[in-house]
Amino acid sequence: PTKGNLVIRLHGQGKGKPLLFIGHLDVVEAKREDWSVDPFLLTEKDGYFYGRGTLDMKGDDAALVTNLMRFKQERFVPDRDIVVALTADEEAGGDANGVDWLLREHRDLIDAALVFNPDSGGGMSTGERRLYMGLETSEKIFVTFGLEVTNKGGHSSLPEPDNAIYRLAAGLGRIANLSFPVRLNATTKAYFAQMATMESGQKQRDMIAMTQPKPDPAAIRRLEASIFYNAMLHTTCVATMIDGGHAENALPQRAHAMIQCRMLPDDTQASVEASLKKTLADPAISVSVITPAAPGPESVPVPAFVRKVEAIVESMWPDVPVVPDMDAGASDSKYTRGAGLPTFGISGLFTDIDDNRAHGRDERIPMDGFYQDVEFTYRLMKNFSAAE
Repeated sequence: PTKGNLVIRLHGQGKGKPLLFIGHLDVVEAKREDWSVDPFLLTEKDGYFYGRGTLDMKGDDAALVTNLMRFKQERFVPDRDIVVALTADEEAGGDANGVDWLLREHRDLIDAALVFNPDSGGGMSTGERRLYMGLETSEKIFVTFGLEVTNKGGHSSLPEPDNAIYRLAAGLGRIANLSFPVRLNATTKAYFAQMATMESGQKQRDMIAMTQPKPDPAAIRRLEASIFYNAMLHTTCVATMIDGGHAENALPQRAHAMIQCRMLPDDTQASVEASLKKTLADPAISVSVITPAAPGPESVPVPAFVRKVEAIVESMWPDVPVVPDMDAGASDSKYTRGAGLPTFGISGLFTDIDDNRAHGRDERIPMDGFYQDVEFTYRLMKNFSAAE
């Protein structure tokens, strides 16, 4: 009752099941004291739009709504309905994820033959150079664990060896050094194969090695030195929140930390939890599941689909290749894929590979990049609304 979803339908000629676009409305929290501008006031500065959610993902939401209005102004009637669902609780992982709820309670509103989610995929750049357009076909799965140590506590003037905060901190230190095995899937192998055609020298050889049945360990070490490539090669777990104690003059009775893991699509919650417990190696640190995993299958694109995406990209950026992409994050695509709806992530917004500010301080997008995203979204919506 405290959450809202907005479902908009542009009626077509009824030639086939609808085309669905999904986008979330909620954002990650932002503290004013951490930012150079007000995070909740859209600010134009130095050629950028600043504000929480500009990148993730109110810019793409705005592009979707703008183009629905443009279609109405142009009196465009698509072959099939175009549905846009703007939904709640993607970031929070809260009690009423909009896409999940709509699929369970009102599937008729968003049932579709094909789903696009601009929250994943999209353009990657470095400086002024556009590298590639990512077509997201699979994504890592997130699961959040809670670690907790409890103690009888006492007066701070009488320290004891068994301190809840120290014990938890020691366990977190071991988690920091935990590395999961390297595994590749069809999407990541295709990604490295195509990226190798755009590279040269050692990096090209390393990427080619990733496509082999047994990748070269030295090539793996060089690639995983990049946090971007490391996330594509491994399941990862990282501490994101910590709290403990109840008074400055008392020994802590409780210390608690949140660990968020981003699992490769073929990994499991049970195996990751087992790895955490083995690494902690301390029965005094309890492990609980805060947000369980919601796995989603891979969406395998047929060649004709890819060619159509490539043609739209080429119409705007002739030298930019389309590359299959496994999202290192997670998105609402897991719900539509889990419901059997073919789902692909793509956005016309290019993100600097070395300056991705989603969820971070001073989130921003280039102003000219936003308007190009609006035009790309228009072409994508219009082309894929044609009956086939």
